Amino acid sequence: MNIVLIGYRGTGKTTVAQELASRLGCDWVDSDAEIERHAGKSIAAIFETVGESGFRELESQRLAELTQRERLVLAVGGGAVLRESNRDRLKSFGHVVWLTADPATILARISGDATSESRRPNLTNVGGLTEIEQVLARRRAIYARCADLVVDTEGKMPADVADEIIRRLDLSLLETDPSDPCDSH
Repeated sequence: MNIVLIGYRGTGKTTVAQELASRLGCDWVDSDAEIERHAGKSIAAIFETVGESGFRELESQRLAELTQRERLVLAVGGGAVLRESNRDRLKSFGHVVWLTADPATILARISGDATSESRRPNLTNVGGLTEIEQVLARRRAIYARCADLVVDTEGKMPADVADEIIRRLDLSLLETDPSDPCDSH
């Protein structure tokens, strides 16, 4: 059982991935953190050096490696689904869950993360709420086509979101059977 969490940054992908992995006895990985670790610099610095297209190439390379693993909950960067090859890879890897939240909530969550500004570049020239709304408008249909399940994280604790995913994907038997919790997809 592999689970992929997609959605805009600030929707809770990393935190929910940790919760799911803990409950299911799986490993979890944040693909953006893996890209930064491998490159030795922040995503913002990668964007500065090689631009968005260079970053997207690094992202595709990391996803190709990460999706070779088994028993994994994978939180991917918000733009990972922009490339069709990534969408195909993620869909064949496991259950794809799109985490959503209201743009104002996303902005509050991003603003509340002290590391976000230094690690993540703006995706447009406007920034803030307008940027979130514009980028979401462009990506919404892509997220929807890729997702097996949509979960709204608005007003929910990460543990509640993880519980909802487990329930809606009917993984409760896996959660209670520690003998082989993440073994089938």
